[in-house]
Amino acid sequence: MHELMAETLDTVLAEIQRARCQVGAGVRVWQAGVMKKAPDPYRGFRYPAQIINGAVWLYHCFSMSLRDVELLLAARGVVVSYESIRQWCLRFGQEFAKRLRRRRPRPGDKWHMDEVFVRIQGQLHYLWRAVDQDGVVLDILVQSRRDGKAAKRFFKKLLKGLQYVPRVIVTDKLKSYGVAKREILPDVEHRQSRYLNNRAENSHQPTRRRERHMQGFKSPEQAQGFLSAHGFIYQHFRPRRHQMSAIDYRAARAQAFAVWREETCVRKAA
Repeated sequence: MHELMAETLDTVLAEIQRARCQVGAGVRVWQAGVMKKAPDPYRGFRYPAQIINGAVWLYHCFSMSLRDVELLLAARGVVVSYESIRQWCLRFGQEFAKRLRRRRPRPGDKWHMDEVFVRIQGQLHYLWRAVDQDGVVLDILVQSRRDGKAAKRFFKKLLKGLQYVPRVIVTDKLKSYGVAKREILPDVEHRQSRYLNNRAENSHQPTRRRERHMQGFKSPEQAQGFLSAHGFIYQHFRPRRHQMSAIDYRAARAQAFAVWREETCVRKAA
């Protein structure tokens, strides 16, 4: 893992020396018949785009603390404080995740849903998660309850912006799912069995690892913000390797990095 991180960071730093990703150039767009520059999201930042998105990538893809990312960057000549890295992750993490979400293929039509408890400042909260039959994360929501109202809120968040509904949903035997399903997805098949829902339950494992590494979440807002970004960025670089040949995996990994560079760097329009 560390060899992969070192190799990727070396590539990022080499790109900075060659091109600097055209930071500040902006992207030209037509507006009211006049060609203008789109806002530069990196404007006002002292570091170039590659350093910023490289730090965000490290923090969300690996079980590393902010100080670990600071140390790894310092080893390669990039002197930046962990507080700056924290601000980069808060500023860009969710935005990067939204861009990656827009680029992903259409999810499957079989949805697995599950909720696990998380303790935040001693208070019990619930992390709702939905994945498709291939394990692709659909959405994440942190709530203080797991009643019918909370389930309906989660269903509405899942369906927001989608042009289709699932063929079947798979949940455990929590009755709240049935309440939300009857009101929001009345024509969708609903299967309730804890033995059929391993796909969603296994999807919680990266979150549990990060929760332990971060020594718990500080607030529901912090948990929601971090997990929303972490879920999509982490999975973007984690294809189902056990079902792929080495050649296919390397091609998928190269494509993932290409999409990441396109979505996180401001490039000059041709």
